[in-house]
Amino acid sequence: MNMRNDNETRALATVSDPRWAAVATRDAKADGSFFYSVRTTGVYCRPSCASRRARPENIAFHATAADAERAGFRPCRRCRPDEPAGAAAHAALVAEMCRQIERAEQAPTLGELAERAGLSPSHLHRLFKGATGLTPRAYAAAHRASRVRRELARSDTVTGAIYDAGYNSNGRFYEGSDQILGMTPTAWRAGGAETEIRFAIGQCALGAILVAQSERGICAIALGDDPEALARELQDQFPRARLIGGDAAFEAMVAKVVGFVEAPRLGLDLPLDVRGTAFQQRVWQALREIPAGATASYSDIAQRIGAPKSVRAVAQACGANALAVAIPCHRVVRSDGGLSGYRWGVERKSALLEREAGQE
Repeated sequence: MNMRNDNETRALATVSDPRWAAVATRDAKADGSFFYSVRTTGVYCRPSCASRRARPENIAFHATAADAERAGFRPCRRCRPDEPAGAAAHAALVAEMCRQIERAEQAPTLGELAERAGLSPSHLHRLFKGATGLTPRAYAAAHRASRVRRELARSDTVTGAIYDAGYNSNGRFYEGSDQILGMTPTAWRAGGAETEIRFAIGQCALGAILVAQSERGICAIALGDDPEALARELQDQFPRARLIGGDAAFEAMVAKVVGFVEAPRLGLDLPLDVRGTAFQQRVWQALREIPAGATASYSDIAQRIGAPKSVRAVAQACGANALAVAIPCHRVVRSDGGLSGYRWGVERKSALLEREAGQE
């Protein structure tokens, strides 16, 4: 009779505890916030454990896995509560895959990465893209591009830099060198010394505006209060390029950009010289698809490019945008609709949005 009363008391204490609801529903969102042990089996579990549910009178709750182990319980072999939970485990796995890609002389294949991780190639592909916003192949390409830029700066020869960066042939590299560097490898090694950039500075409703163009297209649009400061920033961006003041035809292009600032719905159809990582370019393309008068949150953009967990990376890509108004990062706002940072000043961001909204 006393044993029955003890069981009833323990069961009542368990089901009265708010944590019981998470165990009863196997709520994965509660994982990590507490653990529960089962007296009859001697194991402890996560709230989401898929094992057969124990009777309430046999359950006890613990704040941490260490507390459960100190009480004499061992980790469940099914839910493995002593290992990182779900999202954390996935993030750790993807981080390790990134390190493997970065350490490898030749980029590992998706199959090789999947075999090392003990996952199917399709599952690893989804996890990797969800965490980084890039496929493993695109991540390897972006890392290799970063390596080649670094190697070109310190290698004795262009060929040596290409091979040191992990390319197994010159031809492989030169196929995409224009997109990777925005110029020839020789010009890159010389700090852009072979690159010619035309620029002009005008005035618009938001202050001074600088427009610069390489042979590939518009490579910079900047806003500011001080024209001389804008010119210095351009020089810093392209330290050894030849900067040439624009002629009358180029001044007309600047006028077109100014006209877009004044009347956004006229549109801005200019060839752009967009240099960035694969992820940044995906973000910037998504920004260009936001119509004038509309806004999107950083989370919205992350969803649109298929990387819903990369909200912070999306914000960083917006901050790295060097083409004001042409790539309209001013149309990206916080989830609550509030304005966040803007490379050319939050006041200008607000003014641009107000100007666009007023033309609906």
